[in-house]
Amino acid sequence: MKQKTKLKLETYERLLEFERIGNRAVRQAREENHRLGLPNIYSRNGKIIYEMPDGEIIVKGDSQDKKTPKT
Repeated sequence: MKQKTKLKLETYERLLEFERIGNRAVRQAREENHRLGLPNIYSRNGKIIYEMPDGEIIVKGDSQDKKTPKT
């Protein structure tokens, strides 16, 4: 059985700061893509997901492609 190692408080706080910086960068990139009319593209469970600027979601993967209208 593996033992879990405890993080020092300073290390944990630093990790949280890195997470905040990363989340902010992703949010800004998504907003910029929408302003420029570009889709945001993700991968989930082996499927490619396109989030179009108009809110439409397009899922491409192993099975047939699916479109989800914007809500």
